[in-house]
Amino acid sequence: MSDNRLAGKTAIVTGGASGLGLGIAQRYIEHGASVIITDINIKAGEQAAAKIGARFIAQDVTVESSWEALFTALTDEDIHANVLVNNAGFADAGLGVLFEDIDVSQVKKIFTVNVDGTILGCKHGIRHMKRDGGSIINMSSIAAMVPVPFIAAYGASKAAVRHLTQSVALYCAQQHYRIRCNSIHPGQIRTAMHDRLVDATAEQNGITAAEAEAGFLSMIPMGEFGQVEDIANAALYFASDESKHVTGDRILVDGGMMLTS
Repeated sequence: MSDNRLAGKTAIVTGGASGLGLGIAQRYIEHGASVIITDINIKAGEQAAAKIGARFIAQDVTVESSWEALFTALTDEDIHANVLVNNAGFADAGLGVLFEDIDVSQVKKIFTVNVDGTILGCKHGIRHMKRDGGSIINMSSIAAMVPVPFIAAYGASKAAVRHLTQSVALYCAQQHYRIRCNSIHPGQIRTAMHDRLVDATAEQNGITAAEAEAGFLSMIPMGEFGQVEDIANAALYFASDESKHVTGDRILVDGGMMLTS
């Protein structure tokens, strides 16, 4: 049952065709928002949008003209987005690779999607929202907060997203734009990405996937992996007016992992 916490709001969720993005979009719709999901995967995006009652617009977050086209289309239809979730990300490069064997071209891809894509989202989100205000939510990670030698490039990219979030938040406040900017830091959440990480860890260490998963689980004090809905709920708070006095902040959704780091 919905309590319409987002009634009257329009939200954009990048990378919304699957995983965390789709979960966030669905939760927003359940709470009364109109939702636009964007993704580079057109077929999956169209199917996801039809399933949850969202609108789909094809977008590559690393291409600035794609951001311009997105907001131009909305402006032409007199649609004002109140919420932007910069969720689109890339994590697969370098999984199971020793640090001394890292492929710099893959590192650049990680940063292009995770950092450049988020910078472009903030840039064009600010342009679109600065008259009427809104909420920008950047997807970071617990990997931004602690050393992650097995996915070092990914962690570095998410640390950049955290720093960017704080700078954007202060900038918008100084400019009196009434735009809040906050970040969400998932821990180990049950997603396809999590499963790929488990498999890569198992292969690298010569153990079974079950053994690798047990190792990851042992790092979570609460004793269970997070669910997509846990991230969606955090995103719901940042999108709602309940967080109207919160900016530059972060929400860790990690089952207590940071407590032992």
